[in-house]
Amino acid sequence: MTETHSPSLVPNTADEFRGRVAVVTGGGSGIGRAVAMRWAAAGGTVVVFGRRQNALEDTVRAAERVGGKAEAVVCDVRDSDAVDAAIDGVVDRYGRLDALVNNAAGNFVAPSEDLTPGGWKAVVDIVLNGTFYCTRAAGRHMLATGRGTILNTIASYAWHGHPGTVHSAAAKAGVVAMTRTLAVEWGGRGVRINCIAPGPTETEGAGAALWPTEQDRARVLSSVPAARFTTPEEVAESAAFLLSDRSGYVTGEVLVTDGGQWLGKSVYTDSRAAAR
Repeated sequence: MTETHSPSLVPNTADEFRGRVAVVTGGGSGIGRAVAMRWAAAGGTVVVFGRRQNALEDTVRAAERVGGKAEAVVCDVRDSDAVDAAIDGVVDRYGRLDALVNNAAGNFVAPSEDLTPGGWKAVVDIVLNGTFYCTRAAGRHMLATGRGTILNTIASYAWHGHPGTVHSAAAKAGVVAMTRTLAVEWGGRGVRINCIAPGPTETEGAGAALWPTEQDRARVLSSVPAARFTTPEEVAESAAFLLSDRSGYVTGEVLVTDGGQWLGKSVYTDSRAAAR
């Protein structure tokens, strides 16, 4: 007997976000811009939050070129009152809010003993506090309608650690805990919340901060079993899955898209295998 599949189980990914509205923080460049464009390309309306008007407007134009509707909103996620007003404004203008992507981040590499209280606070305020402020503001609207999905961008060093990133790792670990707590708290009320943990990504910001020299770049690349960097567009495709109905039974999860980097290198290596 030939197995058949219900047409309802075949996703129309080219049109899956039509009629839906998403907010993407940190939407002025890199992964945030790519996620915004992926949402727009599937027919959705995307509102990008960030602190740089010009960069946000560039994202708006890019999203419109791929067929979606887009809007730029200057908003500092560290300001809870500004976040509340910005999210409320989106719902007032569009009548709904279907998705939130918490992508805004701040990071720099510093030896932990040299990290200043101000440096610690700057990163935690954006990554952890900002994610909570946006999630709380969006979650109130989603819970009121009984539907919505939230996606938080983190990094795998939230659980395996990485020298020089104690501020960012601690903040992102907090986001993971928050994600899982809210998945349990809000799951029965129609709101899903997940994380995505990209690996080394070809973006201008990441490159300048995390592998500023060719030697650093080669060292980072050698840690990735897939032997390549990822791209914002590739990460956005994974993000689209978690934001879509295709993952309707997934909540409280972390999708790692790092080419196997966090799994680490084996202690004992076979030079013959490496030479193949």
